[in-house]
Amino acid sequence: MNSLIEWFAKNGVAANLLAIFIAVVGFVTIGTLRQEVFPEFSSDIIYVQVAYPGAAPEEIEEGISQKIEEAVYGLTDVKKVTSTSRENSSSLMIELNPGTDAARALDEIKTRIDAIDTFPEESEKPVIEEIIMRKQVINVAISGNASEATLRHYASDVRDRLMALEGITQVELANVRELEISIEVSENTLRQYGMSFDELAMAIRKSSVDLPGGSIKVNRGGEVLLRTKGQAKEVEDFEKIILRTLPDGTQLRLGQVANIIDGFEENDRESYFNGVPCALVKVFRVGDENAIEISEIVQQFTQNTAHLFPEGINLTTWQDDSVYLAGRRDLMIRNGLTGFCLVFMVLALFLRFRLAFWVSLGIPISFLGTFWLMPTLDVSISMISLFAFIVVLGIVVDDAILIGENIHAHHEQGTPGLKGAIAGAIEMAKPVTFAIATSIAAFAPLIFVSGNTGKIMKYIPLIVIPTLFFSLIESLFILPKHLSHLKKVEDIEGGKGFVGNWRRFQNRFVTRMDQFVMKIYKPSLRWCLEWRYLTMSIATAVFFITMGLVGGGHLKFTFFPPVEGDNIAAAVSMPLGTTSEETQLAVKKIQKAAYEVRDELDAQTPEGYPSIVRHMLSSVGSQPFMTDQSRSGGSVASSIVGAHTGEVHIEASPSEERKFNAYDIARRWREKVGEMPEAENLQFTADIFQAGDAINIVLTGANFKELIDASKWLKIQL
Repeated sequence: MNSLIEWFAKNGVAANLLAIFIAVVGFVTIGTLRQEVFPEFSSDIIYVQVAYPGAAPEEIEEGISQKIEEAVYGLTDVKKVTSTSRENSSSLMIELNPGTDAARALDEIKTRIDAIDTFPEESEKPVIEEIIMRKQVINVAISGNASEATLRHYASDVRDRLMALEGITQVELANVRELEISIEVSENTLRQYGMSFDELAMAIRKSSVDLPGGSIKVNRGGEVLLRTKGQAKEVEDFEKIILRTLPDGTQLRLGQVANIIDGFEENDRESYFNGVPCALVKVFRVGDENAIEISEIVQQFTQNTAHLFPEGINLTTWQDDSVYLAGRRDLMIRNGLTGFCLVFMVLALFLRFRLAFWVSLGIPISFLGTFWLMPTLDVSISMISLFAFIVVLGIVVDDAILIGENIHAHHEQGTPGLKGAIAGAIEMAKPVTFAIATSIAAFAPLIFVSGNTGKIMKYIPLIVIPTLFFSLIESLFILPKHLSHLKKVEDIEGGKGFVGNWRRFQNRFVTRMDQFVMKIYKPSLRWCLEWRYLTMSIATAVFFITMGLVGGGHLKFTFFPPVEGDNIAAAVSMPLGTTSEETQLAVKKIQKAAYEVRDELDAQTPEGYPSIVRHMLSSVGSQPFMTDQSRSGGSVASSIVGAHTGEVHIEASPSEERKFNAYDIARRWREKVGEMPEAENLQFTADIFQAGDAINIVLTGANFKELIDASKWLKIQL
């Protein structure tokens, strides 16, 4: 390494070309980097859902869940299967072994499940999919005092228009029920026509289908493809389906014996945006799309198309998470500039302006080098990677400072410019390299953390380690050449102008520091060395006291510290079996308390500031925000739905525009709601994401009644 340092110091063109190369490729790469709120990754979990309308949980457990469990347990890629049987549906989370090819495992699981031929006849086709952890960029709320069908129609229109825009690929509807055509027939009517329900279902199944009819060759070469179109899609199509042809030639059609309704699937979901019914459109980032650009496109779309919708139908952007990404990006830029200036100013107190400048230049060169490697490491610009840049900013120029100061010391001692630069760099090469290596060793284990949390945390060392590596490259091979032109200043007091005045100031400052070192630090150090056993005893005692504070719980441990966001939510879960009407009453109580808190805080807010609450989304039958929040933290869970669940979600004004923090708003809201004895669980959150529960206890056994009793006993004991 010493010869390499010397070669770069003597060949300034090579050192400058290296610096220019790192800077150019870094700048070029910045424009190609993906920008997303949270990194997108596979959860290594296959999700299976089977609908069985009208069935009780016990029936679903025996008829569906157990059969799927038995079918997939023998697969070598399957690590664990967790099934949940509830009214009307069964859902299973199939966890794969680490390193498994998820696409291949998905195909194997599909094959096993499709081979099951003993599902109940009334159950629907299984839905099998790999869970990809992704988060929407922005939502559009379509709200107004209109029917559910009207809101869904306009939401579908907004979805189609957004997907037609360049730069947007994935858009989904949310908080709406799926369209469904239901066929209702009474037993008396079937008896009147001498038909069974199975005969009716078979006639519909055979008639409502599109079939290929082969092809016909034509004289001039080529062929005509034939296809029969019989798939029923509208109510009129179903009414015309022929059930039976009577001996007299008359035909019995479905419309004569059944009531056909074009409506929605039966569930208890309702959503209200700012107090009026609504539907949501979620916009995601996929591939190389830019989250911030997507947000700008959607914002512009809502402004330009609002006049196309009838009066009373409002389009509002909602839960724009790209704001967090833009804020973290701006914070990194501000901290980078601030760090550059602080390093320059602090070094300028002791050393030359030129030396301070070249040492500070290590910050942008190290960052640009990391930008260059990010596509190779499959790392995007996200809140996690930007956080890593902010973390490494404080240690990125430590090596350059050590080498720069040592080169300056050699110059002050009379060693000529180039010779002093080489000697100073070589002298500090080993300690600086080992210092960087220890920092890398501290972050490297995060790459090997398992689970979904590890897939998020690995991006921190994938940013920190390359940045430290390029910092070492800059300090060893680029910095010495730039400092080789420095010379010792012989006449400090004789300088003129700003430079001369600053050198005299530096001399006085350094003199005071030398006095501090000689009169305070050096005697203290000598005393510690002379009384080395006492010094070691004090250090050991401090260590054990610190461990005692941690072990005794006086210093709290938090795996993921809470991060305040601009969204505050209250989720309520009522006892199972609660009707949607009762849940709606609980949601309205929480919503009323939210409006009261808003009015109180707005009254305390100075003029010129916006309302503390921008928008409010109330949901009955689901908890969309809590589901998204838990998935952002790396935990995998199915959507929280059911007639017994509800949620009120507040989008507060940006933190820089309000006088109250989100946690204070959540605390006041909780106090205003008061006790809710009818609720089984009431949770308030103001965090950007949740890392999951601290502890989960799973009870297993063959007797479900005993498990319920055991869980109740455990709750009492805890």
